[in-house]
Amino acid sequence: MTGTPEFFTVQPVKAALDTLFEHYRPEPRRVTLDTREALGRVLAVAPRSPIDLPAFVRSTMDGYAVRASDTFGASQSLPAYLTCVGRVPMGSPPTFTVNPGQCAEIYTGAMLPPGADAVVMIERTQPFGENEIEVLAPAAPGENLVQIGEDVAQGEPILAAGHRLRPQDIGGLLAVGILTVEVSEPPRVGILSSGDELVPPEESPAPGQVRDINSHTLAALAQQAGAAVTQFGIARDRLDDLAGRARSALEQVDILVMTAGSSVSTRDLTRQVIGGLGAPGILQHGLAVKPGKPTILAVCNGKPVIGLPGNPVSALLVARQILLPIIRRALGEAPTLAATVKAILSANVASAAGRDDLVPVRLVERDGMTYAEPVFGKSNLIYTLVDADGLLHVPLNSTGLKAGSVVDVSMF
Repeated sequence: MTGTPEFFTVQPVKAALDTLFEHYRPEPRRVTLDTREALGRVLAVAPRSPIDLPAFVRSTMDGYAVRASDTFGASQSLPAYLTCVGRVPMGSPPTFTVNPGQCAEIYTGAMLPPGADAVVMIERTQPFGENEIEVLAPAAPGENLVQIGEDVAQGEPILAAGHRLRPQDIGGLLAVGILTVEVSEPPRVGILSSGDELVPPEESPAPGQVRDINSHTLAALAQQAGAAVTQFGIARDRLDDLAGRARSALEQVDILVMTAGSSVSTRDLTRQVIGGLGAPGILQHGLAVKPGKPTILAVCNGKPVIGLPGNPVSALLVARQILLPIIRRALGEAPTLAATVKAILSANVASAAGRDDLVPVRLVERDGMTYAEPVFGKSNLIYTLVDADGLLHVPLNSTGLKAGSVVDVSMF
């Protein structure tokens, strides 16, 4: 009986992606959307503000609009006395002017009347007679006011191209009257599973069979990143079936993901199939990561093709490192920092120099401190990820991390 040949040479993830991006330079397709329907989409064009916001000087407090110079020197023991000449209506411009020795009642968000240059908080005043107030503290010019264009100026870029729109961005665009935006059209990602042992999730597995979950976890991951996903079913472990499905899928999508069959074995068909899908073909077989070492990266006729391991944990964790950057590149999305939480490692984590390890961890609060507890398990056990809150990265040249170390946990 002969051993399995190790015919691949591993590379770090970054090096493998750099090689892939030398051959894959997508031009994101643009589509115009109603701003209110663009949450989570990536801007293809940087919008500029058509107006100053605010368009008028506004109060940030309930109080009195005043001429600041009338309040200089005012104090509890020596207040300034001002005559109230009216109330500023909400939603309409004031119809009067604040002259020396006068003030006007004003509410948060209301337009500053002519003549006034500050607002005194109501807490720093008290009534005195029928139409007079006492001002108990001085106000500086501009105090408690938002100036014209202070939020955003006319012509100023609001958001950069490549920015993924958040709820606050939708509000900011609508505030200046931008009702439509140009965004990148979602790249089409195809997912093809393979394996004689796989059955769809709705079927009850017979002895020796398992439900196909990879295509669905990977589809969810790609959709979360902004891709449009098509699943191409389960190919059998036959060259004609896998090759035929892969060729058909690649014609219909921008990025093809194949899962299972990428391990180095005599039954490995994925490498052979990917190698026949188009030039330049396979660029990297083997990543310096655990789990996920036997991953394949290729570009076939201008489209990325990824061969992922069949183990669910391996497939999902490698896809986070490989598929997500490819989708972001296809969208033209600007690089972003992952959300991380600092925590104290609760147990030793061993590793081997020369590879990147991703270890699922759960976060636990004890005695006012946040601890990262490793969720140890094999790469075919999906609940090692279900039970985790995030991932701990053990760097390429490290031999492990010690319990008690302060670590950064990348949150799911």
